[in-house]
Amino acid sequence: MFQDVTDLRAFYQSPLGRITARLIRQQIYSFWPDVTGMTLLGLGYAIPLMEKLRLEASVTASIMPAQQGVLRWPHYNAHNEKDRFGRFNGNLTCLSHEAYLPLKDGAMDRIIISHCLENTEQSKRFLREIWRCLSPGGRVIVIVPNRSGFWTKSDKTPFGHGRPFSTRQIKKMLSDNMLTPVNSAAALALPPFRNRTMLSLMSPFETTGLKWWKKLSGALIIEAEKQIYARTPLNPAKIKAKKIIPASSQFTSNSKYLKK
Repeated sequence: MFQDVTDLRAFYQSPLGRITARLIRQQIYSFWPDVTGMTLLGLGYAIPLMEKLRLEASVTASIMPAQQGVLRWPHYNAHNEKDRFGRFNGNLTCLSHEAYLPLKDGAMDRIIISHCLENTEQSKRFLREIWRCLSPGGRVIVIVPNRSGFWTKSDKTPFGHGRPFSTRQIKKMLSDNMLTPVNSAAALALPPFRNRTMLSLMSPFETTGLKWWKKLSGALIIEAEKQIYARTPLNPAKIKAKKIIPASSQFTSNSKYLKK
């Protein structure tokens, strides 16, 4: 079941949410240090993770599931100012069913999925849509709650909702839908503290925490690549067809059963 978009926005506007977005962005940037000239799509509620990438990509869009709701992004600019690329900051979001995306085949080079896969009831159909919308060799980053992590124990954050995954589970799900995992990482090594003192420790202790108790991290981050498999033609000379004789012909083919 999807969370309401206003609840997601409220979390990411909180001190804990801002740190959460920053720690996950660090892992995304390590996978994709440069997306200049590429087409970029966010699915679910991925807009807190896309600000820097939005300024680099040639085309950026965000699709939010119908059951979740939609918000305008970027924030409304009353002066209609242009960004550093000379583009107006118009609305980049739309509402759609997650299993039926309003995109052409192969339209996107990069896709980020956040707070979506763990909530959808049509995961297979959803991942096939991702495959369809990716360009050949395109890549997707999937962010999901870690089944064994601290964050799934509390429903006060978005990572305590929906179906959590293990690394093996999410990789198998991607592979079964023609998306080959190529990289994996984790984020949110410390529990979701709300105390100001503990919040100040989350960023400095992230690297140390991931080194020593990575399996208890709050989020799994998996990068996968679209694969197009070519069917190898069979060699007719090496194929030996097995002949099956119908039961009724077994008697007529034997001379002793033939009438004289």
